[in-house]
Amino acid sequence: MDEGNQEKQNLPWRDAIEAVLRETGSAMHYTEIAEKILEQGLRTDVGATPAASANTAVNIEMKTNGDQSVFTRVGKGQYVLRETERALTDGKSAQEMEEERESREGIIQAFGMWWRRDMVIWDSSPKLLGQQQNAEVVDFGPQKGIYILHDGRGTVYVGRTTDQPLGRRLGQHTTDRLNGRWDRFSWFGLLAVEENGELSSRVALRTDEAVVIAALEALLIEALEPPQNRKRGDDFRAVEYLQVADPKLEERQMVDLLGQVKDRWLKELK
Repeated sequence: MDEGNQEKQNLPWRDAIEAVLRETGSAMHYTEIAEKILEQGLRTDVGATPAASANTAVNIEMKTNGDQSVFTRVGKGQYVLRETERALTDGKSAQEMEEERESREGIIQAFGMWWRRDMVIWDSSPKLLGQQQNAEVVDFGPQKGIYILHDGRGTVYVGRTTDQPLGRRLGQHTTDRLNGRWDRFSWFGLLAVEENGELSSRVALRTDEAVVIAALEALLIEALEPPQNRKRGDDFRAVEYLQVADPKLEERQMVDLLGQVKDRWLKELK
């Protein structure tokens, strides 16, 4: 790796955000900005909540530099380079833009699609590990929300979990009547990921009908993947996490392998 690429991978948040907005040439939500930074490898240290870090960096820069900031806000959670704002908004002020296309925070905070059952250790407190590309790993076992069980042909069951954590509820389906009927699962969580990598202890519920409708539409699009839907539901800002295998699985597999070798060796001695 040459010095240019190495330098690019360690850009400060402010510079990485500016690079993404300059390349895109349009306003973006901070979750989308963070995804682009991860995709392009503009930073190596992104923590457990890249989207929150990007949002914080933008707001610090705007608060510090005021009217001289390179960024400007054109909607809730949406930012653009100041130099391109007028061309994109036809001269409208940030306040007018926010009133015209207010973007509400959604109900669904994080989700995972088609996670593998065999990558989880189903004990009394299962760890559902996931991450955003090279971000820190997060345990979604305590998550609450909606889950979907899949087999090789499609969806076999839809459930919800409120009184008990997601990991424990899914674990119950490894011993009940559904045990042999699923090998993958998807989930949509109400608890957001904090900057320390832990899940929030509280659900920020919104009863606005537009928010509820947007969440339902997005959930159906993500779960069913209809061919005519070319994008996620409108205002769906939840962050998708990719599954990470429980590191203890490798230890268990090694123990099992050693046990098999031992049994074979003992049989040969007899």
